[in-house]
Amino acid sequence: MMRALSNSDFLRLWERGSRLHSLDQALLVLGTALPEMPAAALADWPLGRRNAALAELRRTCFGSVMRSWVACPECRERMEFELDAAALAADGTPNEQPVVVQGHAYRLPTSRDLAAVAHESDARCAALRLLQSCCAEDLGAAAWSDAELEQIGEQLAQADPLAETRLDLRCQACGHAWEESLDLSGYVWTEIEARARRLLLEIHALASAYGWSEGEILALSEPRRALYLEMVQA
Repeated sequence: MMRALSNSDFLRLWERGSRLHSLDQALLVLGTALPEMPAAALADWPLGRRNAALAELRRTCFGSVMRSWVACPECRERMEFELDAAALAADGTPNEQPVVVQGHAYRLPTSRDLAAVAHESDARCAALRLLQSCCAEDLGAAAWSDAELEQIGEQLAQADPLAETRLDLRCQACGHAWEESLDLSGYVWTEIEARARRLLLEIHALASAYGWSEGEILALSEPRRALYLEMVQA
């Protein structure tokens, strides 16, 4: 069962994960929120299941409304938008049955699969290696055509819709329309890092003013800590 992260959790996650790859950061966060789940099992979750869990954790810790912005690639106008973390979590349950394309069965990609190709500089080579990992048969050095890669990718995306969330955006300033990919794990990690940095600033201010330890400051409720900070800054 998923648990909400505490202020101490935010600090530990930031300290342990600040130098990790984004794939490892996502698993570190989920491992903290799901302490009874083995790390190896989390790494083998389909990406949509992982992202649905991250969306649910985001809703639990920060609320359902996800605010973000992006610059229009045509005119560079700043465009703000909102997403619903609860809706993302609800829509992210993948069909974990093998996907059969042209007589070959493929399982859904996982974090472990992505980690294996994360440092591959050629996008096509990365896609080929990913399919070889996910194919239920040993096809050897099978050479998929670009059309086959696209077909298999589309079938896998349909079976696991939250593996990659594509946003349809339109600039209100110039009317340009385009698609943008949502990096859900990066979004959640950015919020965790911001919370940790805010907590450290508060700890520094209160420890300097009152001589309290980090543990004593974190034990304060949010309203009490805010009031103490207000008095220190007055």
